[in-house]
Amino acid sequence: MKALLVKYKSVVKFILTFLSVYFVLTLTYKFYLDFSDGSKYYPDYVTNLVANQSELLLNTFGYDSKVMPHPNEPSMKLIVENKFVARVVEGCNSVSVIILFISFIVAFAGRFKSTFLYILAGSVLIYSVNLLRIAILSIGLYNYPWRRDILHTVIFPMIIYGMVFLLWMFWVNRFSKHKKRQRA
Repeated sequence: MKALLVKYKSVVKFILTFLSVYFVLTLTYKFYLDFSDGSKYYPDYVTNLVANQSELLLNTFGYDSKVMPHPNEPSMKLIVENKFVARVVEGCNSVSVIILFISFIVAFAGRFKSTFLYILAGSVLIYSVNLLRIAILSIGLYNYPWRRDILHTVIFPMIIYGMVFLLWMFWVNRFSKHKKRQRA
């Protein structure tokens, strides 16, 4: 067993680092959600912010849209041209995707400065693309409601997770210590 651990030390280190960072960030986010005061920003600040920014983006695209708290569940109703098209729930705010992204980058960390800046830039990019994804999905649901399943469960998750995968691959091939060890 010891020989296997020595042989696969870098793999074990990656897995343990990834899982540790993912666990700590997920637990921190869960505490944030549990102690979030939904009276001012319903259902929580980040989800509320994403819903309102999606509304602004849709209005910028020329669609009359508005968001309002959903009366029956912790979400925001997204209304386009007076038609209820989507709910913005906690899972739509991109925080869990950003946590996954950060965990991988830290597990394949490079120098502190480049790692920190890449995490910051990647997180902003993921958040921004997620806003675009929600706006375009809402337009798609408004214009093609019969395509709801394929739009919501296939195409738009593929966009956000595909982008995260590309960011990971760019990081590993360009900045991580792992790449530097391979060159030496």
